Amino acid sequence: MQLTIVLRTFGILLMLFSVSLLPPVLVSAIYDDGELFHFATILWASLVAGLILWLPFRTGQRALRNRDGFVIVGMFWLVIGLISAVPFLVGLGMSPAWAVFEAISAFTTTGATVIVGLDELPKSILFYRQQLQWLGGIGVVVTAVALLPMMGVGGMQLVRAEATGPMKEEKLTPRINNTAKALWKIYGVLTLACALAYWLAGMDLFDAIAHSFSTVSTAGFSTHDASLAYFDSPLIEAIAVVFMLLGSISFALHFTAWHNYSPRIFLHNAELRVFLGVALVLSVIATVVLVSEGTRPDVLTAARFAVFEVVSVITTTGFSIEDFSAWPAMLPVLLIFAAFMGGCAGSTSGGMKTIRFVVLFKQGILEISNLIHPNLVRPLKIENRVVPQRVVQAVWGFFAAYMAAFAVFMLSLMMLGLDQITAFGAVAATLNNLGPGLGAVSSNFTGMPDAGLWLMSFAMLLGRLEIFTLLVLLTPGFWRR
Repeated sequence: MQLTIVLRTFGILLMLFSVSLLPPVLVSAIYDDGELFHFATILWASLVAGLILWLPFRTGQRALRNRDGFVIVGMFWLVIGLISAVPFLVGLGMSPAWAVFEAISAFTTTGATVIVGLDELPKSILFYRQQLQWLGGIGVVVTAVALLPMMGVGGMQLVRAEATGPMKEEKLTPRINNTAKALWKIYGVLTLACALAYWLAGMDLFDAIAHSFSTVSTAGFSTHDASLAYFDSPLIEAIAVVFMLLGSISFALHFTAWHNYSPRIFLHNAELRVFLGVALVLSVIATVVLVSEGTRPDVLTAARFAVFEVVSVITTTGFSIEDFSAWPAMLPVLLIFAAFMGGCAGSTSGGMKTIRFVVLFKQGILEISNLIHPNLVRPLKIENRVVPQRVVQAVWGFFAAYMAAFAVFMLSLMMLGLDQITAFGAVAATLNNLGPGLGAVSSNFTGMPDAGLWLMSFAMLLGRLEIFTLLVLLTPGFWRR
């Protein structure tokens, strides 16, 4: 590991984070909510810390290696999660465990919260937690990659370490900084469109902007305790459904469709077809169960709640217009299972990503076929493209690590005294970056012991960085020369 290049890059990232605190400072000044000093202090502290790390090594020109990329990404998400907890710690008087949990939940776009009484919070705090989700959605590191080449730092290693999905080497453009800029533009356009739609649908400007941040990033925080149920508007819910789905579609696919002026490209993507198909089937099942069990009086009302909650959960956004954990029959567990799949690779959603389940399903079909025809040689294909064997192996490895991590976290929570349903729901909500869980954590995590909150904070980081980026830092072999 090249310590000087890591420290220099880390300093640049800290300075960029300090710039991101300017909007909360402005909001605090506009609403005069008493948080201006807190945000300004954190801004200057981050800026000075970044300068101290960057200045001694600013003239270095060596390229980043893969190990450097993993260290920077892993440590940056961890340290920023701790730094971003300070406004909650100071402004709201939270305990360290609560403040760090809230900050990491926002930054990893999980949407799990320990705050009750959102409607009474200072506007700048509300805006800050919404903005944290927005920055985490596209990835602060990916944003920085667009700027780092101008400072003499390469960025491909950072994208490989943070990118979601199994195929991390594919680029949209020949130069990685152009790729990052293209993704940022698409993300910004979707956010602006979502905010405008919310505003035209009846939200005030503050709520429209705040909720656009958490919708496109598929994060799920709201400025109200009742979430989107506060507005009681089918139109607002429909807008949320559309942009939650857009945020869960691969941004590479968005770029390709935009670059070629061809929306038909979406229809030809196998992963997207499976993702939308599963969402549709689950919506139908939920509607039928809600009507048959008498939970909703008519099909249209049942469909309204079913479609919204299904899309919110499968995209791992976590918005709610109703507590789905109280739904009848198997629906609560069915929806939680849907969150394991999540959205498309290369999107802002959590979960294991649809493409991995497509690979696993096709591999299972091939194994059955091989049992029937042992001499038959047939490669695994998706969209008529042969999936390399190393990708298939990586998917199986990821699945095994994911399930092992889930089991360890769940057993740990049960050792802390949580019941099985709550422990299962809490881990599913955090590791999948979903937000709401089951049992005692169906609406918030205020009843979780501090040790459990620290564990779930780590689970959120593991889920956001897809297990291996953090686990590789814990292996002795990574640090050997």
